[in-house]
Amino acid sequence: MTIADTMSTVRERFDAFCRLRKAAVPGSQFARLHAAFSQAEHVYGAMPHWTGDTVLEHCMGVLEEYQRFRPDDDSVVACLLHHVLEAGWTPEQVERASNASVRSIVSGVHLLSHVTMRNKRMSLQNLRLMFVRVSDDMRAVLLLLCDRNRLLSRLAQFPPDRRRQIARDTLQLFAPVAARLGIYSLKHEMETKAFPVAYPTDALRIAEQLQALKHRHGTFLPDAALALERALRERGVSVRVEAREKHAYSVFRKMRSKSITHAGDLYDLFALRVVVDAEPACYQVLGVLHQLGHPVANRFKDFVAFPKPNGYRSLHTTLMRLPGVPEGVFVEVQIRTEEMHREAKLGIAAHWSYKEGGQAEHALRRAQLQQALAEQSPEDDHIFVLTPTGEVIELPEGATPLDFAFHVHTMLGLSFRAARVNGAIVPIATVLENGDIVEILRHSEPKPSPQWVTMLKTSSARTRLRHFLSMRDRPFVVQQGREAMNRELQRYGLQTLDPALTLLRSYDGEHLPIADREELLVKVGQGSQTAASVLRHLDAIASVFVRLKEEKQPSTQPLQPELRQVRMEGGIPMPVRYARCCKPDEAPFTALSGVIGRDGSVRVHRHTCKMLRAVNPERRIGVEWEGDEG
Repeated sequence: MTIADTMSTVRERFDAFCRLRKAAVPGSQFARLHAAFSQAEHVYGAMPHWTGDTVLEHCMGVLEEYQRFRPDDDSVVACLLHHVLEAGWTPEQVERASNASVRSIVSGVHLLSHVTMRNKRMSLQNLRLMFVRVSDDMRAVLLLLCDRNRLLSRLAQFPPDRRRQIARDTLQLFAPVAARLGIYSLKHEMETKAFPVAYPTDALRIAEQLQALKHRHGTFLPDAALALERALRERGVSVRVEAREKHAYSVFRKMRSKSITHAGDLYDLFALRVVVDAEPACYQVLGVLHQLGHPVANRFKDFVAFPKPNGYRSLHTTLMRLPGVPEGVFVEVQIRTEEMHREAKLGIAAHWSYKEGGQAEHALRRAQLQQALAEQSPEDDHIFVLTPTGEVIELPEGATPLDFAFHVHTMLGLSFRAARVNGAIVPIATVLENGDIVEILRHSEPKPSPQWVTMLKTSSARTRLRHFLSMRDRPFVVQQGREAMNRELQRYGLQTLDPALTLLRSYDGEHLPIADREELLVKVGQGSQTAASVLRHLDAIASVFVRLKEEKQPSTQPLQPELRQVRMEGGIPMPVRYARCCKPDEAPFTALSGVIGRDGSVRVHRHTCKMLRAVNPERRIGVEWEGDEG
């Protein structure tokens, strides 16, 4: 088939979709839908999808899967456009071409599809939590599930290893999400398609066991359904009874969880579903059933009075000796209304009309969605963004491009120059959102700013930045500390430090290796400890220092009172110098402000100093006296 023929066929399928929609969704804006299809046709052209179809074919296939949920117009448009980000569009372009709602759905699907299909470094639990943390809009989750169900129909196009991986991902992630949303129709379809591919040996073994049971008991369920329906109608209850055998993958999971070796040992292998008109009739049918058959102890569940978290409602009971059922065979009977039956197939999607209700109603639906998906609410809010190659990065809420850069690699963070988010250059402090595509522009070598410490949201990034800054500036800071110590020693006529820092060798009776002696100089050079305080702890001169301090003043200058210590905004350790213009280190001790110099030290001024007016605001840093509150 030529590309032209393929495009023509897809147009015919879209026209058929619209004809069905006219009856199912009155009031739909078909001019808008046709415009969206034309737009998708223009953007995708003959662009191939990774399944082997064209992207337009794939989108149309997903839309046909989506049809059963009667999606609103925004959802239809989003389904047609849900691959445009891969075609080079930005989220902003999607919004300009449609609206913010479509942008939200498209961005959500784009992010989730990358997470679930490409990111193998995340645990299964984290992948499941992804659906909670990204599920601002149920329509994105539902569209992705339809996308996966359509993909399962194309498994034959893939090599065996790829087929098995897709099938196992489905059983471990997608089908459980559908179950948590109560969308059992999708859940069972996906499991039926994926189970024989993911576990061919187990699927064959269970199929043989089920076939043997049918051979032993015969196909009794349809006759039992008719007998039960007739018995209930004779008692004045209007019902519809359906026969249902347990799905093979459900049998497999139940057998594995209960360590059962044969399917015939399960209580709920065979089932009947009784659908009634109203809720009171559910309990009326239950009473009749317990008269017709023999109920099994501890097998009754009332999901009508106590629905499941996903909204599922039904009465469940297990019986023996029902009319038409062979001796010794257990049958589970589910009793529900027509509304409950529809909800059991469609789950949360049964009540999802986004044209009704305001912001409060939408917030309620989002909360219901997250409650249904979450095993437990995550303690911390996180966001998920993408690299340009599609790798998913998890960050705390409020994270910036700088956090993203440090998360990808420490050197990328240290060399940060600028960032593009969704194709546009943004400020370094921009708060990222779920689904953003982030690209980092870098310097050829690290050029971090000490001010970044206060901008970073993640503590690990702050630690790495501080470590780099301290190591980069260490020789300078050590030299500053040495000079400060030597000045203090000279004040008392004592010998200055030798290259081996021998004077610092014994500190409060403890022998210090050379690295620890240098660390003392770092503290003095950063201003976190004074030279005078260090001298008092040095065993070699402590007694001499105290005596000199008490008996005589240094000949060069009078003894100064020990300086109060200061701390930097964000706890950044940096060398400190006091400005001569306003002398902030002399009484009265007022509020302070700092200026980062080219050498990496901080010049401390009084907050009211006039010299600060001419300083570039980007070089300013908060400084305060130790012990002060704010």
